[in-house]
Amino acid sequence: MTLSHDNTGVHVPPEIAERFPELIDLILRSESMNANERQYWVNILPIMTPEQIQNLRDILLNERRQLSAIDEKYENDVQIVGQKIQQEQIAYDRGKKRAHLQQSEQQVDNAETEAEQDILNQINAL
Repeated sequence: MTLSHDNTGVHVPPEIAERFPELIDLILRSESMNANERQYWVNILPIMTPEQIQNLRDILLNERRQLSAIDEKYENDVQIVGQKIQQEQIAYDRGKKRAHLQQSEQQVDNAETEAEQDILNQINAL
C-alpha cells in the first residue's frame, strides 16, 4: 500500500514513511522542490548511504532555517513600514490640527481687532 500526499502529488510507500518520517516530512515541505523532485528523493531514499541521507537532511533543514529567517526579516520589515506609515499619519493629523488651530486663532484675532476698531470708532464718535 502506498501513501498518497494529494497536496504534493508524491506517493510514499508505508515502509519508507516508517523508516524516514522526519526526512519525508522535510521533503514534502520543501519549497525548493517540485512534485517530480520530491518523488525522486522519496524513491531513492532506500538506496542512499547514511552519509547521503544526513547530507540531504542537512540541506533540507538549512533550507527551512533560511526560509524562516527570510520570513522573520520580511515580517520585521512590514512592521517597520507599518510603524513609519503610522508615524506619518500621526504627523499629518497633527499638522492638520495645528493648521486648524492657527486658522481658529487667526479668526479670533481678527474678531478682536474688529471689536477694538468698533470701540475706537465709538469713542471717536463721541
